[in-house]
This record gives sequence, structure tokens and C-alpha cells, in this order.
Amino acid sequence: MPERDVVSWTAMISCYEQSEMFRESLELFYLMRIRGVRIDEVALVTVLSSCASLQATKNGESVHGLIIRTGIQSYVILQNSLIHMYCSCSEITTAQMLFDSCDKDQISWNIMISGYLKCGFVDKALSLFQEMQTLGVKPDETTLVSIVSACTNLSALEQGKWVHAYIRKHSYQLNVFLGTTMVDMYMKCGCRESAMLVFDEMEEKSVSTWNAMILGLAMNGFFKEALKKFAEMERHGVLPNEVTFVGVLGACRHGGLVDEGREYFDLMKRMYNLEPNVKHYGCMVDLLGRAGLLGEAEKLIDDMPVAPDPSTWGALLGACKKHGDTEIGERVGRKLIEFEPKHDGFHVLLSNIYASKGKWDDLMEVRSDMKQRRVVKMPGCSIIEARGAVHEFLSGDSSHPKMEEIEDMLNEMARRLKIEGYEAKTTEVAFDIEMEEKESSVYRHSEKLAIAFGLINIDPPVPVRIMKNLRICGDCHDAAKILSKVFGREIVVRDRQRFHHFKQGVCSCADYW
Repeated sequence: MPERDVVSWTAMISCYEQSEMFRESLELFYLMRIRGVRIDEVALVTVLSSCASLQATKNGESVHGLIIRTGIQSYVILQNSLIHMYCSCSEITTAQMLFDSCDKDQISWNIMISGYLKCGFVDKALSLFQEMQTLGVKPDETTLVSIVSACTNLSALEQGKWVHAYIRKHSYQLNVFLGTTMVDMYMKCGCRESAMLVFDEMEEKSVSTWNAMILGLAMNGFFKEALKKFAEMERHGVLPNEVTFVGVLGACRHGGLVDEGREYFDLMKRMYNLEPNVKHYGCMVDLLGRAGLLGEAEKLIDDMPVAPDPSTWGALLGACKKHGDTEIGERVGRKLIEFEPKHDGFHVLLSNIYASKGKWDDLMEVRSDMKQRRVVKMPGCSIIEARGAVHEFLSGDSSHPKMEEIEDMLNEMARRLKIEGYEAKTTEVAFDIEMEEKESSVYRHSEKLAIAFGLINIDPPVPVRIMKNLRICGDCHDAAKILSKVFGREIVVRDRQRFHHFKQGVCSCADYW
């Protein structure tokens, strides 16, 4: 072109950005500046989007300075682009300062809420939504999807229910995006019935909607229903994808359905021409390992056409611990520690295998290795929602303001457990210490503290719902079953693998997890 104006340059910069060639977009913008071409807000919005995608904070700050120097910072679209850029670069404080000082529109609120979620400040996202309500700013579907996602991350069921009621009251359309997010939220809060109601209400369902149902049912222990839902999906002519088969194979592994798992694993290749990825192989390894077929599981890993990831080996290591196979467990554990020397979970699993066999010298060697590598064990953490507030407990925690009441309830729980003949499982306490000290240790696991708090603060018949960052231990699992019976309360625990619905002394997992 013999002549290029601002529109030509901006069009080309925009083409690069839309084609995800973000660095080229930035380079062309700087060339435009060198050539002395006038910059307008359209070009700046595009460049800020490229900075956000690259998480290029310095470049973004440079563009921000240019906006101020040219005196066009009052444009709302530019303010929103700047907030988005800083959120994408995890500069949440700067983003908040801009948000507080600018003239806000609906998009401004949405960007800031999603920015908080992206940076892990879920509680702040919910607070901002409440502020939005107070100021009379009506949320749109994008806002509601973000807030429902926040409730999912916090396992804040009551707030999620409030959002659902808000959607009904204001007659929002339950479209595919919002409806799927609601299904996912209810499933991840352990409310299968509510998820099913939302699913049935939806006029249009995408493959993601069906996936949310199948994955949710599997995670909640309703593995037969998950497989029925997959069959229903096929009857409706919805083509499954890779995520669908993660859910289907997940249902098989949670239910111990080895033969069915093999069939579905073959089906995805034979009928749907889907090549299994590392997640599908991980599901199969976990399925075989849980069933005690450790040799077959290890052979499957060796024969994988793709490189196994740490979680696949970790599934086999967990199975070795479950079935007490020290030989394979030690070999896999050592390999995993070499593979990911900073991963605390692998060190802990191997040390627990040694602890269960009383191999204290080997255990201390693993602990010494952790110390040398500066690997810190992630503490057990449990989250519980009560009366609209979310409370967090760490194992051995004593910092909660209601700790005195919690201690009293822990003592009452211990008394009732003893009456029922309960004995603490101390094999997973990886220290060569006296039995009484071991019992004291397991009595103060984070989920027991959360259960005690829930029994005090959540009135029946509302279930005590807990979200835990680690896999629930065998002792807490046994205790929760008995507590659900002696207190006549349903206790729902979502650990890092699945849900456990404890009711009248029985768990939905049928002690297979």
C-alpha cells in the first residue's frame, strides 16, 4: 500500500491479535508508533488484549502510560481493557484501583469479578457481586456464570442456591452456558437432585451439559446413573468427546466396574474414533489398581503410546498403598520422586506405605529426603459453609473463634464413637510414636474439626457439607459413617477425588474409593 492510515494499521494489528499472533500484534503496534501514525482507542484496546493474552505486564504498563499521555483514559472501553489486562497479569491491586476510580458499565463489573476468580480471590468476587446488588446494577448472564463458578470453587451451596433463585425471580433464560454452569455447581456441591432439575429444565443442551451430568454423577458415586446418562446421550444423537469418556471411565473406576471400563475404553476408539489421551489411560490405571490388578495396571502404563504423566503413576502408587503392595509401591514411589522431586504427595504416599508396614527406617529416609529437597507437606484443609459464611479448618487447627465449642463437640464425638466400638486407624500416621499420640493426631484432622463445627452450627435436616483439599483418610471415613448414624445427620464430604455421602452409618462409595 502506498499509503497507510490508522485504520489500515489497526486492522492489521487486530488480525494478528484475532489469529492469536500476539507478539506480532505488539511488534506492529510499536512499528506504528515509530512511523508516527496517530493512535486511537481501537488500536489501544487491541494491543491491551494482546498484552493480556501474553501476560506481558511491562508492555501493558507502557501502553497504559501512553493512554494517559494522549489524554484518552476517560473512554470506558479503554478502562475496561486496562482492568482486564491487569487482571490477566495477576496485578489485581492495580486492577482494583482502576475499577474503583473509573466510570463503570456492566462490562466493568464482569471483568473485575472474573478477574478476582482468575486470581483465586473467590470471596472478593462474591463481595463485589453483593456490592453490585446494593448499587442496583443488574447483572447479566456473564455475571451470573462467574458468580455460580465462584460458588462452585468455594462449595458455597447456599449462595449458589440464592443465585439460582435470583435467576428464576428475574426470568433469566437458562441457556446452555448458564444452565451447564448451574448443573456443574450443584454436582460439585453434592446436590444431585437439584442438578437433575436444572438439566431437565434446559431446552437446549450441548455436549458440555451432558458431560457435566455424567462427570457429576460419577463423582457423587452414582456410577450406574452416569452410565445410563451416557446411553441416553447416545440415543439423543449427541456425539461424545474426550471429556465424556473421562466421565464414563471415571464412573467405572468409582464403581469398580473393570469389565465395563475395558469395554468403554475400546468403544471410544472403535466406534467414535477418539484416541485415548493420558487422562483416559490414567482412569484405566486407577480402575485396575483399585481392583487390585496392580501388575496389569503397571503393564498398561509401560505400553502407553503417550508418555504417562505423574498423576497416572500416582494412581498406581495410591493403589499400592491401598492393597499393601510394598514391592511395586516402593519402585513406583522412587521413580515418581525422581520424576517430580518437589511433589509432596508422592513423598507422603511412599512414607505412608512404609508406615503401614512399620518400616520406620525407610520412612525416615523419605522424610530426610523431603527435608533436603525442602519439600513441605500440604496441610489437610476442610471448608464448610454455615449461615451464609464460609469457614476453613486446617489439621490440628485451634485458631477458630468458636474453638472452645468445637473442642466440646470433638469430645462428645469421641465419646459416642467409643460407645459404638470405634478404634482410631493409626496406620496412616507416618511417625513412630506412641499409640495415644497417634489417636490424638487423627482426632484433629481437618474434616473432623469441620464436622464438629457443622454439628454445632447447621440445623437438621440440612446436611453437613464439607470440601476437603486432600483424599479423605480411612480413619475419618470410618468415623464419619458412625457419626452420621449416632447424630442422625447426613454428612457430605467432597475430597480431591470424589464425594462421600454418609447417611445412617453407610457411605455412598460403599467403602470403595
